[in-house]
Amino acid sequence: MSNITLRNGLRMAESKVRVRQTPDGVLYVNSPQQLHTPTRAIGDWLVKWANEKPGSIFLAERLPSGEWQKVTYGDALQAVRSVGTGLLQAGACVQNPVAILSGNSINHAIVALAAMHVGVPVAPISPAYSLMDKSYGKLRQIISELQPAVIFADNQKLFASALLAIGRAATSIEQLRTPASEEVDQAFKGLTPDTVAKILFTSGSTGMPKGVLNTQRMLTVNQLQSALVWPFLTDEPPVLVDWLPWNHTFGGNYTFNIVLCHGGTMYIDQGKPISGAFDQTLKNLREMSPTIYFNVPRGFELLLPHLEEDVAFRKHFFSKCRFVLYAGASLPVNVWQRLEKLGQEECEGQLVLASSWGSTETAPMCMGSHAGNTTLGTVGLPVPGCELKLVPNAGKLEARVRGPNITSGYLNAPEASSKAFDEEGFYCMGDALRFVDPLEPSKGMIFDGRVAEDFKLRTGTWVHVGKVRLSLLDAAAPLIQDAVITGQDRDEIGAMLFLNPAVVKDMPEVTIRQLVQSALVKLTNSEDSTSSMHVARALVLAEPPSVEHGEITDKGYLNQRLIRDRRSDCVEWLHQQPSHPEVISC
Repeated sequence: MSNITLRNGLRMAESKVRVRQTPDGVLYVNSPQQLHTPTRAIGDWLVKWANEKPGSIFLAERLPSGEWQKVTYGDALQAVRSVGTGLLQAGACVQNPVAILSGNSINHAIVALAAMHVGVPVAPISPAYSLMDKSYGKLRQIISELQPAVIFADNQKLFASALLAIGRAATSIEQLRTPASEEVDQAFKGLTPDTVAKILFTSGSTGMPKGVLNTQRMLTVNQLQSALVWPFLTDEPPVLVDWLPWNHTFGGNYTFNIVLCHGGTMYIDQGKPISGAFDQTLKNLREMSPTIYFNVPRGFELLLPHLEEDVAFRKHFFSKCRFVLYAGASLPVNVWQRLEKLGQEECEGQLVLASSWGSTETAPMCMGSHAGNTTLGTVGLPVPGCELKLVPNAGKLEARVRGPNITSGYLNAPEASSKAFDEEGFYCMGDALRFVDPLEPSKGMIFDGRVAEDFKLRTGTWVHVGKVRLSLLDAAAPLIQDAVITGQDRDEIGAMLFLNPAVVKDMPEVTIRQLVQSALVKLTNSEDSTSSMHVARALVLAEPPSVEHGEITDKGYLNQRLIRDRRSDCVEWLHQQPSHPEVISC
C-alpha cells in the first residue's frame, strides 16, 4: 500500500479496503496491506533506544518545586533491570503478578516496565477504586483475582486506607531497587510474543471489572499497525504532553507505547479534564510543545477556550503540533469546527484531525483515520492485520474484530471469555459502525453507538443513544456538559442533563430553563429530526456524575445504563404524566 504525503508533510496510509459480503448480509472488511513480523516484546524497544541514544529524554514529570524531573533511556533501562531483580526476589511471577495502585508517574513506569521485562504481568488499577470508592468493593475483588506478590504505591500515605481495607502492605520503589542480576537478563531472554505483559481491568459498567489479558504481541503489533496507518510516526521521535491514565488502554498501551516504540519523549501531565485539575494541564502545555496531541472530547472542550482566547498560547501549542487525535467517544460538531478553525489560522489548514476505534480487549487500535477519511465522526478503516466483521443487528451493523492485537480472554473467567467471541473467533465489541458511503467504503466508517446502550420506545422505535446525545450536546452547546438519554419502554425520549458549571455560573434558573427548551426546539426542528431523535423532555440534575458509584470513568465518560438505573427516581420524574414541575418540555 502506498503512502500519501499530506500538505503538512505527514505521511498517512492511502485509503484502501477490501469488503466481502455473505448472502445473509454479514460484511467482512480488512486492509490489503500485509503485516510484517512485530517486535518480540516492548522491552526490546527500551534496550534499542538505551543502546542507540542513551542520553535522550524518555520520561519527565513535574516535581513539587515546579521543576521537571527527567529520565533518559539509558537510566531507564538500568532502573528497569534493578527493579526487575527486586520483583523476582519478592516472589513476583506469572501466578502472582504486580499490582500498581498509583496514577501516572516515572516510578509507575519503571515498575511496570520492570515487571514486563522479567515476564511478570503488571496490573495498573484505577486509583479511583482506592481513593474515591470508600467501600473498596472493586479493589478487593481485583486484588482477590490477581493474588499479587507485590503491590506498588508511589504515595503509600495517600493509599493507606485502601491498603488497610484489603489487608495488604505496599512496596516502594526504593525497596525494589536491587543490584541487577543475571536472572533478570535470563528472564528477559525467555520472553515470547505470547507472554502476558499486562492485565488491564475493564470499567465494570455491567458488574465487577474483568481482567483483560494483554500479551507482548498485542502491544507490539498494535504499534506496528499504527505506524503502517500513520507512517509519519517513524519520521520524527514524538513528543507528548499526556494525562491519559495508564490503567486504561488508551493511555497505558497506546500513548505510552507510541513514545517508547519510536524513541520519543513523554511529559507526564498530572492534570485531568475535570474541574480543579485542568489548570495543571494548561501549565504543562504552556511550557512544552507536543508534536502530536491525544485527548478525549471533554479534554478538547476544556482546552479550546484557552487556545481561542490566548494568542501566544495558541501559537506555542501549534508550533510543532500538526496531528491531533481524539478517541473513546465521538467529538461534538462544535468542538470539531472550532479545532478546524484554529488549524486553518495557525497551521495554514495543515492540521490533521483524526480518530481511531478500539477497546481494552484490542490493545486498543482496530481502526484509524487514513488519508482521505479524516472527516468529523469517521473512525477510519481497519488497521493492517485486523479484520472487521459487521453483523446486521436491530437496524445497525454490530462490529466484531479478529487479529493479532485481540486478547485471548479474561483472567480466571473462562465463561466470560468464551461468551466474548463468536463462532468464528471474532471478539464482539458491542459497538455499531456504518460506512460514510456504502458505495465507496474507502471513505471510512462512522461510530454508530453502543448496541448495549440503545433501547426501544413503547412504539417499537429504536433510539440510538449515542446519536441523540451528540445531537443534543451540539444543539445546546456550550450549556450542557453531558446528557443521559432515557425513554426505554416509554412513549417519548427524555434527557437527564449535567450542565457546564463555567457557563451556568450565576445564571438565573429561568434563563437556564429557557436555554434548555430552546435547544430541545432546535433539535426537534433539525433536518434529521424523527421520532427516534425527538427529545421531548429534559431534567437538569443537581448532583454531578459519581466516580465512586461508577457513573463516570477516569476519562470522563458517562455510563448511561448505570446512571439510568441508579437515578431511577429521576427517570420517573422525567417521564411522569402530568409533568413534574422541574421537567422542561418541548
